[in-house]
Amino acid sequence: MPKIKLEHVVMRFGTVTAARDINVTINSGEYVTILGPSGCGKTTLIKMISGILHPTEGRVLIDGADVTDVPIEDRDVGYVFQNIALFPHMDLKDNVGYGPRVRDMSREETDAVAEEYLSLVRMLDRSGYLPSELSGGEQQKVAIARALASGSKVIMLDEPLSALDARVRVELRYDIRRLVKKLGITVLHVTHDQEEAMSVSDRIILMRKGTIHETGTPLEIYRDPKSIFAAYFIGETNLIECTVVKRTKKGNTQVVLRDGSVTRVAGIRFEVGDPVVLSVRPEHVYTANDGIRAVVRDVVFMGTYWRVRTEADSQDLIDYNISADTDTPSKGDVVYLVFNKKAARLFARPIQGLQEEIVLE
Repeated sequence: MPKIKLEHVVMRFGTVTAARDINVTINSGEYVTILGPSGCGKTTLIKMISGILHPTEGRVLIDGADVTDVPIEDRDVGYVFQNIALFPHMDLKDNVGYGPRVRDMSREETDAVAEEYLSLVRMLDRSGYLPSELSGGEQQKVAIARALASGSKVIMLDEPLSALDARVRVELRYDIRRLVKKLGITVLHVTHDQEEAMSVSDRIILMRKGTIHETGTPLEIYRDPKSIFAAYFIGETNLIECTVVKRTKKGNTQVVLRDGSVTRVAGIRFEVGDPVVLSVRPEHVYTANDGIRAVVRDVVFMGTYWRVRTEADSQDLIDYNISADTDTPSKGDVVYLVFNKKAARLFARPIQGLQEEIVLE
């Protein structure tokens, strides 16, 4: 299966730099999700790999071969667009069979391939339908089948689920992963949906401002993000500005909030006096008889749990979760909060300010 490598890739559109010195390797058979805010360069990246865009600088390699100057039709890369792009005048079998047909397969071979991939996406019984006779989710299944039937061993998915209903998106993302893993295909999947990325990826590439900001498995990047932005963008977290006041012999760091409250974080990375930002996810915040004093500002039902929104005496906004079948506090109640010190993370406080650090461009 193909391995993809980008070496010092830059993409400029006039005075705008959409990709800055990109160096990344996608392993054979890997399902990689490219995640990031709008305008960060996600789609630009996969368009350079597929050949739709030619990089201003750098090289694109597929299976060790430099394809930077190879035209799109000769790269053997399938591409599924956000906006469903089926031939409206062709039935489903002819749509899926288009790739094999242009590769000069016989009609019998083309039909066999089309039926095979329509069967894989569970659409064989509708092979004679026109795209206009299908729902959006069904049309995208056919678009994916067409990309697979082309024989490509690399597939680019450019936000293929964003235009679909929520329930359809969930079902289809698992179908896509099942299919490509069964076929051993290398996939790059662009999305801005963190849950989608977490649930289907072997690895996540987080992009920001045209650069690769961070990369790792979903578990690595969620549990142990290397930056404030990654902690903020992937999942949800509370970000609290504080100062290191003590490093303990047991390997913990004590920090003080702006109201004088003290809490602990596992691990020692900083020196006493360092300004830091504490990141702790809502599922790792608990109520206790003593701790950080806070006032309940809102309680929101999230389906399987309640999200309790509080304001601490330090003026930090701190959210925590409780089970959906648990009695909830009332607005105005005083609660005392403690953190799971092993799950919390400390980051150096950014010079430009916390809000500037997490702004979504």
